[in-house]
Amino acid sequence: MSTVVAQKWGNSLGIRIPKDVADKIGIKQGSEMELNVIGNEGIITLKPKRTRKKYTLEELISQITPENRHEEIDFGIEGRELI
Repeated sequence: MSTVVAQKWGNSLGIRIPKDVADKIGIKQGSEMELNVIGNEGIITLKPKRTRKKYTLEELISQITPENRHEEIDFGIEGRELI
């Protein structure tokens, strides 16, 4: 457990996250964090906001190989198809 000191930062208060803690949870300067206050217990939790990488269509298509493609599946006729 680390002890940190709250310091004035504009109209707010800020704390510094020690480097070893930041490295351990994989955050760096500019990382977005989710801040939660638990009831009236005085407990604050910080959690790195994880965002999923958004792939382009080209990136996804480039990963298609003959090995990871499946055969066409015939589900039969559904509804009122003529063919």
